[in-house]
Formats: sequence, structure tokens, C-alpha cells
Amino acid sequence: MMTEKRRFEEFDTKFRDEFYRLLEARRSIRKFKPDPVPREVVQRVLDAAMQAPSGKNRQNWRFFVLQGEARDQYVTLSQKSWLGIKDVLEKRLKPSLYQFTERFFFTLGEAPVVILCYSINDKEERYHTSIGSVYMAVENLNLACVAEGLGCCTMGAPLEIREDVDKFLKVDQRPEYRAGEMELLCGIVLGWPDHDPPKAPRLSEGRVEWMNSSN
Repeated sequence: MMTEKRRFEEFDTKFRDEFYRLLEARRSIRKFKPDPVPREVVQRVLDAAMQAPSGKNRQNWRFFVLQGEARDQYVTLSQKSWLGIKDVLEKRLKPSLYQFTERFFFTLGEAPVVILCYSINDKEERYHTSIGSVYMAVENLNLACVAEGLGCCTMGAPLEIREDVDKFLKVDQRPEYRAGEMELLCGIVLGWPDHDPPKAPRLSEGRVEWMNSSN
């Protein structure tokens, strides 16, 4: 009797341990070395992103990769986003961290690569499922960066200048955008890390509730 061949062999214990170490190693990097990231490396982390699940398998993510002159032009544009959140951050951050964060917004930490992430939303899928699919892809990308030795930071700041970003990328000229179906969700900067910041403690209290049967 023939045994059905498994698509993948079981992962060994060492791999499991390394996987959880990968999760713990992920952190937001905001200072980068000037060295360029080879295109094939960027493509690998994007391929990893697109291994994510998506609602109805629509794979509705869209990624715009900025390098070189396009990246430099975007950094100038992104400085405007600081105005929308600086007052909130000033209340939350220590002065030294506030100043570091301000410098990051004005330079994007010298990251050589910027990726802007969009969702295609349509009537075939619920809105939150569509955007959730893209964020799952973004997390895959975060983890792939760690595996490659890269650093990255996922940013909501581009939403402060959403219309400017849409025009910069010329997505406002696309039919799906004009139909209200194309939406900017976040930006990602990535490159070779030039600092090793501490990771904020993970909070578990009140985050998980176990619902047991009363039978």
C-alpha cells in the first residue's frame, strides 16, 4: 500500500527554535547604513511577502519600490508627514527619543529602499479582510528582512500625506483608484541596520482570553 507523499517534510526541533528566535529578533529599525540593497535581495523579501494568505485568494496587495532618485524625492515629500504626528509624539516620547524620531522622519534613517503598500478593495471581499490580507503580507516582509540580515520599519506616517503619495506614485490616475478601490495602507523603509535598538517588552496581560466550554 502506497503512502501519500507529504508536500513538505516535518520541520525539526532546531528549525522550530530558530523560527521563534526570528520572531523575537524582529524590531523596528530607524537608522541604516548607506550600502545599497541588491535588487535580488529586495525581490526575495517581496516574494516572501506574497506568500501570505489573502481573502478569497485575491492577493490584493500592491507594492511600489522606491530606490535611488525616486527614493530621494519621496523623502522630501515624507517630511511633511511629521507635521501631522509630532504633537502626539512629543507627549509620548522622552526628549532624546523625540529628537531621534524627528531626524528619522526627515531622513528616513538613510534607508536606501522605501516600499509603499496598497490594498485593492472591491465588492468581492469585505473591507477589513482586504486590508488585513495586505498587513499579513507586510508582516511576512518584516520577518524576511530579519532572515536576510536587513532592518526595516513599517510606518503609518504616509497616511498623513495620503493624497500627496497617491499623486507622487501616479496611482490617482488608475481606474481602480478612481473607482475608490485602491488604498494606501503603510510604508516600509529597509536597508542594512546601523543600530541595535532594544525591543519593547511584549504585553500579555489582558491580551488573551481562553473561552472554555461549560459542559
